[in-house]
Amino acid sequence: MSTSQKHDNFVGKPMGNKDVTELAGIGPVLRANLSNKGYDKAYLVLGQFLVFYKNKELFKVWLHVTCGANAEQQQDCFECINQWCTQHL
Repeated sequence: MSTSQKHDNFVGKPMGNKDVTELAGIGPVLRANLSNKGYDKAYLVLGQFLVFYKNKELFKVWLHVTCGANAEQQQDCFECINQWCTQHL
């Protein structure tokens, strides 16, 4: 499986105060939608991922409902956060 440079940059560094657009699959439009719902930082999206017990399907549905992410964006974001958790938690 090949990952994007954005994915690799996110996974390779501590969470810190990263903007939600640093997550793979999240661009300016989805950022605006997430921000309008109170999710402007990557750690807030990570928190939601953990609330769902790292469940792929629940997280992907949440992304779709919350910001309108399509299937590819959902998958990219899930893989990014899941791999970050594997390396840093």
